[in-house]
Parts: sequence; C-alpha cells; structure tokens
Amino acid sequence: MVLAENLLIRVRRLDPGCFALVMATGIVSVDASQHGLPRVALALFAFNLLAYVWLLALSLLRLARFRHEMVMDFTDPSRGAGFLTLAAATCVLGSQCVLVWPLPVLAAALAVAGALLWIALIYLFFAATITARFKPGFTRSINGGWLVAVVSTQALSALLTLVAASRADPDRLQFVALSLYMLGAALYLLIITLVVYRMVFFPLRAREFTPPYWIDMGALAVTTLAGSLIVIHAPAHSALTELLPFVKGFTLFFWATATWWIPLLVILEVWRHVWRHVPLRYETDDWDIVFPIGMYTVGTYELAQALHADFLRAIPAAGVYVSLAVWLLVALIGLRKLYRKGWRHGVHPPR
Repeated sequence: MVLAENLLIRVRRLDPGCFALVMATGIVSVDASQHGLPRVALALFAFNLLAYVWLLALSLLRLARFRHEMVMDFTDPSRGAGFLTLAAATCVLGSQCVLVWPLPVLAAALAVAGALLWIALIYLFFAATITARFKPGFTRSINGGWLVAVVSTQALSALLTLVAASRADPDRLQFVALSLYMLGAALYLLIITLVVYRMVFFPLRAREFTPPYWIDMGALAVTTLAGSLIVIHAPAHSALTELLPFVKGFTLFFWATATWWIPLLVILEVWRHVWRHVPLRYETDDWDIVFPIGMYTVGTYELAQALHADFLRAIPAAGVYVSLAVWLLVALIGLRKLYRKGWRHGVHPPR
C-alpha cells in the first residue's frame, strides 16, 4: 500500500523531460559501439529499452490519473517543451536498433512512432504556447529546454536516414530526412536567438542556469549528426546529390558552433557551482548535460567520416570516455538520491 502511494506521488510529479534519460543513455550506447566497446553498448541498450518502457508506462499512468497536472505542465512555456523528449527518445532508441544491435523491424516501428509523436507534440506545444491566456513573462518562459524542438526534429531526421539506407527505394525517406534537417536548422536559428537574448540582456541567477542550457550545444551536435548521416548515406545518383556540398558546409557550420559553445558552458558551470556555491544535487534535468556531450562525440565521429577528415577522430576517441564518465556520474548521483529517499521512508514510514 505504501509503495503504491509513493509510486502515485512520483507519477504525479513526473518531470516532463524525464525521457532525457533515454536520450542520454541511447547516444552514449551508440558512442561506445563506435569505439570498440560492444559489451558496454549492449548493456546500455538493454537498460535503455527497460527505461523507455518504464517511463512510457509512468507517463500513460500520469495521463490517466493526473491529466490536469499533465496539461498544466504542457501549457507552461517553461516546462512544456520537455514533453518533446518523448519523441526524441523514441528516435534515439530507434537509431540504437540500427547502430548498436540490428533490429530493422523495431527500428522502422520506432521511426513511425517517433514521427507521429513529433508531429503531435511539436504542433500542440507551439499552439498551446501561442494561444495561452496567461503567460509568465519572457525570462520565466524561455530557456534552453525549448531547443528540444530542434533535437527531436534532427533525431527523427537521423533515424529516417538510417532506415532509408537499408531500403531498395530510399529516395522519398531521404528527401523527408533532408527536409527535417533543414527545418531543424531553421528552428535552431530562431530559438537560439531568443535564448541568447535572455541570457545576455536579462539577469541570470546561478540557480537559473539549469542543465537544459546545455541543449544550446546539444541541438547543434544532433544537427551535425543528422547532416553527416545524410552525406554518408546519399546514393551516388540521386535528385539530392546536387545539394550535398551545401549540406556538408552547413553541417560543418553547426559543428563549429557547437564546439564554440562547450568552453562557455563549462565556464558557466564553474560559475554556478564554484563561484556561486549552488550545490550539486541530482535532478532529472542532469541528463540534459549527458546527452549533448555524448551527441557531440557521436556527431564528430560521423562528421569525420562524411568529410573524410580523419584528424577529427581524435576528438571522439577521447570524448567517448568523457561521455561514459559523465553518464556514470549522473547515474550514481541519481541512485544515491533514490537510496536516501528509500532509507528515509524505511525509518519514518508514513502513517
């Protein structure tokens, strides 16, 4: 009875961005697979399947039991974009079914599910945000989490490219993937303008510099991955062949910008925790740091292949261990928090 009550409390408070765990684990798994760590990659893949099913079950339970709270979160501009992590996570898991352990049927099914979720969530989020009668104001609304709209778009583009590569007639899917890549790029340029404007011209307290701001870089990294895959898997003779030089240049542009973001984000993390003494505590948003780091490594690996720039491989060769270390650190902090909560409930059981 107590366990059921505790579960319902957690379901009621389920973070809209909880699927960032699946996104982060999935991309670190792909990272490990690319660098000769198959057992680590498969272990993370198995964990990710369980995490995805578990979080999906909790989300459906929340929709059934606490619909009002879920709608309130979705219509809150500062939190609503987090629901798009479901679409992004579905696509990242689908990419694992191609790159880590070949499961073509499941990959295709996840591509369809990811596309349907992306269409539903991205339009509902922007429609709800635009038509909301009460808005909390610019500084309380906009944050790096909005860029999950870009991440979900590019994650779908990458998955469609991978699925198309195994088909006899890939042209249509590749066209859709390229169109999504362009759309994601446009969304990034639009949203990042608002995010940087908020960061530069309005006071930003240390506690307000939350992990979703790392998506400023992560959205660029997944754009790099999507563009690189389009170049790598483009047929020799296709209607899209003439666009490949443009895609290469645009992809390099986004990778260079992602690289620029990394030192700044590290400096801001030092400012937050060392200078302003904000304590390190586990939050669901912490996976928003793991995902960009892992995605930058994977995106750089694929970019090196797309541009035949072997000198770039030194970055992912070291980055894979950084992404694994950060994933493990966040996981351990999260387990420690769960253990402490369980211990407290054991000592002081609710009456």
